[in-house]
Amino acid sequence: MTTHSGPATVTVTPILVAELLVEGGRMPVYVHVIDHPEGRVLVDTGLTQTHPAVADMDPRVFPLDTQPALDLSGIDVVVNTHLHFDHCGGNHLFPGLPIYVQRQELEDARTQDDYTISEWVDAPGVTYVPVDGTHELYPGVRLLPTPGHTRGSQVVVVEADGRRIVVAGDTAVFFDELDHPRTEGQRAVCALDPTDVWLSHEHQAWHPSSEARG
Repeated sequence: MTTHSGPATVTVTPILVAELLVEGGRMPVYVHVIDHPEGRVLVDTGLTQTHPAVADMDPRVFPLDTQPALDLSGIDVVVNTHLHFDHCGGNHLFPGLPIYVQRQELEDARTQDDYTISEWVDAPGVTYVPVDGTHELYPGVRLLPTPGHTRGSQVVVVEADGRRIVVAGDTAVFFDELDHPRTEGQRAVCALDPTDVWLSHEHQAWHPSSEARG
């Protein structure tokens, strides 16, 4: 997906990093790279290894540090939409780099039992930047809290040339959850009137119908 704002170009690129066994089928796990004139943002980090806690999901892992198309040294900022294991398992690949997460999400991940894989959340060198509510990363790129999937879930909103693209993590897992929003976060995403919404577990972006947008 490419958008234009004057001479600048903003791109959002999905990268498949894993597949999980869910209800007898393979569910993809994507992270997303936002290329902005002022920096490169990685939204979520997927998995880099398996773990006994999720062995029943039979993870097939394609770690970011083994993908030749992505230069990890070129990432300037990391965002975690939330801290479930399949979204933060590669955080350790970015020691010292700012990783933006909602403060509520970080607190819940560190204090609630069976929430995530704790050693992946606080791996050596991981540096979180807790935020409260909305936060601008770059001009036209901002974080927006979207509670529902977790209390501290957030999305990344990209605006350029009158278009609005949302990288939504698990605020919605399936397209139907945006066609018929149920949670506060899903309703917040739909209220943005986005042109594209990228989800972590869908191969393509969601596009609102004319009826839904009308």
